[in-house]
Amino acid sequence: MEKDPLRGNASIPMSFPASYQAVGDQLENGQQIRSVSLSSDDDMIDITTTGTTTEHSIHGEEQGSHLTSIKYSGHLGGGVQFIGLQVSGDSDDIPGIGQYDDFHTIDWQRDIARDRMRHRYIIKKKQDSICDLIKGAHDAWSGWVCVLFVGLVTGVVAGVIDIGASWMSDLKYGICPEAFWLNREQCCWSSNETTFDNGNCSQWWTWPEVLRQSREGVGPYIISYLVYIVWALIFAALAAALVRMFAPYACGSGIPEIKTILSGFIIRGYLGKWTLIIKSVGIMLSVSAGLSLGKEGPMVHIACCIGNILSYLFPKYGRNEAKKREILSAAAAAGVSVAFGSPIGGVLFSLEEVSYYFPLKTLWRSFFCALVAAFILRSINPFGNEHSVLFYVEYNKPWIFFELVPFVALGIMGGVVATIFIKANLYWCRYRKVSKLGQYPVTEVLVIAVITAVIAYPNPYTRMNTSQLIFLLFSQCGVSNSDNLCDYNRNFTDVNSAIEKAAAGPGVYKAVWLLVLALIFKLVATIFTFGFKAPCGLFIPSLCLGAIMGRIVGIGMEQLAYNYPHIWLFSGECSTGDDCITPGLYAMVGAAAVLGGVTRMTVSLVVIMFELTGGVRYIVPLMAAAMASKWVGDALGRQGIYDAHIELNGYPFLDSKEEFAHTSLAADVMQPKHSEPLSVLTQDSMTVDDVEILLKETEHNGFPVVVSRESQYLVGFVLRRDLNLAIANAKRTLEGICGQSLVLFVNSVPPQASGPPPLKLKKILDMAPITMTDQTPMETVVDMFRKLGLRQTLVTHNGRLLGVITKKDVLRHVKQMDNEDPNSVLFN
Repeated sequence: MEKDPLRGNASIPMSFPASYQAVGDQLENGQQIRSVSLSSDDDMIDITTTGTTTEHSIHGEEQGSHLTSIKYSGHLGGGVQFIGLQVSGDSDDIPGIGQYDDFHTIDWQRDIARDRMRHRYIIKKKQDSICDLIKGAHDAWSGWVCVLFVGLVTGVVAGVIDIGASWMSDLKYGICPEAFWLNREQCCWSSNETTFDNGNCSQWWTWPEVLRQSREGVGPYIISYLVYIVWALIFAALAAALVRMFAPYACGSGIPEIKTILSGFIIRGYLGKWTLIIKSVGIMLSVSAGLSLGKEGPMVHIACCIGNILSYLFPKYGRNEAKKREILSAAAAAGVSVAFGSPIGGVLFSLEEVSYYFPLKTLWRSFFCALVAAFILRSINPFGNEHSVLFYVEYNKPWIFFELVPFVALGIMGGVVATIFIKANLYWCRYRKVSKLGQYPVTEVLVIAVITAVIAYPNPYTRMNTSQLIFLLFSQCGVSNSDNLCDYNRNFTDVNSAIEKAAAGPGVYKAVWLLVLALIFKLVATIFTFGFKAPCGLFIPSLCLGAIMGRIVGIGMEQLAYNYPHIWLFSGECSTGDDCITPGLYAMVGAAAVLGGVTRMTVSLVVIMFELTGGVRYIVPLMAAAMASKWVGDALGRQGIYDAHIELNGYPFLDSKEEFAHTSLAADVMQPKHSEPLSVLTQDSMTVDDVEILLKETEHNGFPVVVSRESQYLVGFVLRRDLNLAIANAKRTLEGICGQSLVLFVNSVPPQASGPPPLKLKKILDMAPITMTDQTPMETVVDMFRKLGLRQTLVTHNGRLLGVITKKDVLRHVKQMDNEDPNSVLFN
């Protein structure tokens, strides 16, 4: 650092933001202090008087990168008392520096460097006092405390949502007159009856009974039908209206946006308190309306809102966007953990599907956060059973080796169904964007709700809650199961005896037909539902489609084994008379296949599925189906549903999974092209007016700083936002700064400078911008943007600045190379 002499009582800003006052410039023996200079590199102070030069070591306090205060008093040579030197630095940064505007990309490298510097300062201070030691300890454990709070709050919110959604869903069928706040299952707990007709008991009144009608018959059926439609309309209208009025960002599933935010994009308000409240209430209403959607995807969004809000209690995370993303990754894991009762699946989901930057400590914190959230949800016990698992299965039969063939076939079918769904849903969402339909979001939700309710009610499998249907399809036919699906010609003499093989009765064939109709209806309804302007998730509808498909295949296999037990396929396993094929297992495998095809998850999907059902024995069938569906899905269409929606909305997301296989160079992509001028700042020859004109005429997010326009040698890079804030702050606080003041990005004032005092802005200059030469292959450039999370990089040739490549330029180039519309990248 250059030594900056300070004469007399002058107060001159130095290279770091500090003003120096030499107290006692006239010394006792008449000598005068000629110069005082400070080297912050080695904490040395040099004091030169008219008589002697003495060097004294001094102690300075450093905060961040600025010297804040140095006090010294001591004896100079010749017995002369030097009274003191005080240095007071403006440790307060310019307000707003280091923050980002809406719809901008964060600079990972800068944020991580700022955090390291802050950390080093805390470590250095720890030895000074007990108070600083406690501060250091608080800083070390604040990450764990933050994820603990996130886990606690997420568990509680999830419990409230589960209880509220199940109560409101049952409200469509009837009410519990003794205690209206109980849902149907809780209402029937106190009943002494052993069998319930369609799940109803005498304590639970259906709406016809409330209106003094009988339970069965044509009149009551019509009343039930109409009440069902009215409730569905009320719930859907409320959900859509709340989203429209209070939190437009609360619509949809939220996972595509969470992926984009975690990759380093800022969407202000997307994780705010209003979005949290409206999404939580809205998802209860949407699910209760009987629409073809789930509450599991939105749980991830809700958990990330909680993570974002709680991170502001810890400035280490609240003020640093890159650090905040570590908390958001852990929150996403907690979201899946409470949605499915699957903590390990949640951590893997966060790692595989949503997170962009996932260091090892984030893995541990995500694990802890998911664990706490699952524990809290289990304590609340919203499902009212001893399992915190959604669809717990009781069977534990081994599967036959030959069954891998139908399992893989289910995987292939799942991939095909998923591709049909993705392509149709994208077509509909595109149409919604460009047509007038997009102007009437609430009307669209209401129309879909009415059509869904009218078509769903007559079919018992579409009328019931989707989660209940999946549970029914997963479960095994036993003594207590009275559904048509279990209408086999069996005699249960002993409750504990093994279930024997049996011919399917007429009820099973009827159920299969109804399931086929339910499959078609659910597929079409989900295509129109996903992406509309109310909270809606995709996990449960996908699982439902797959479970229906799997159960039908399972019943077919079961009847094959019953009619031909001795063929070599079943290798003698089915000749004993016991039931050797479990249709519920096929439903599980089918569910995994469709969900895998739609989202393209693999590892996390298998773990979620076996945590969800408790079927650890069936990992291999689930893996086979998940792989088959992913391969088929990848062959038929490049993207999963979330990546497709990211692209549809034009978010600046550089997918780390995709390869860049083209041979272009950095020079082909950089802005400006060779013939156009480059907007730059010079280090010491532009005035405040010149800089403000440049800011007005251009829209760039930042400017390279060069030695001079002629040489174009690079000095550093300064952000537009920081430049605006620094100039506004200087005009407000510093005297004499006017349009003619020189703007300096160096320590020394140029010798020719005269006129008003200069404005020194070296502290907002990034002295180490990432640079590359114009001959760098784009493959390397794309890799650097992905792995370092860059905002921009500067392109040089022989050390001279040529141009800039921003993340947006990279995304446009990738689209152009893939023969897509490069202007579909909407945001900065």
